[in-house]
Amino acid sequence: MWWRLPRREWAAGKGAGNRRALRKLMGEGAVPGIIAYAGGAPVGWVALAPREEYPRLATSRTLKPIDARPVWSITCFFVARPYRGQGLMAGLIESAAAYARKKGATLLEGYPTDPRRKTSDVFLYTGTRGAFARAGFSVAARPSKATFVMRRAL
Repeated sequence: MWWRLPRREWAAGKGAGNRRALRKLMGEGAVPGIIAYAGGAPVGWVALAPREEYPRLATSRTLKPIDARPVWSITCFFVARPYRGQGLMAGLIESAAAYARKKGATLLEGYPTDPRRKTSDVFLYTGTRGAFARAGFSVAARPSKATFVMRRAL
């Protein structure tokens, strides 16, 4: 819910309130992301939606829209520790691209980082540049040293 709510609203609902908000969103028919399974257990997650469903992107200093083209956004990932380093993130990106295309999207965007040295996994929640590149994305903008806007036509 971080990207879907203004900061004050997200902070007020931190924890149970934001979980309820996500359940309500899903109850209204929204698909806030895709879950990866291994042996019937969830092991990964990617969040995606049309960019306009993420108001935090529009207010971000570094992630404002780079043009007026309609775009879907991949905003965050989670990969369970035992499954990290096995290409699951790139697989989640491919699944997100297929889903967005099926929903009529023609352009998909992500906001990865490019760690130059060993980085705590918590800082990789928006994805890595390498995973996006392996999934056919290219750099569309570099709004800061640490942030990339990568795109892929669908």
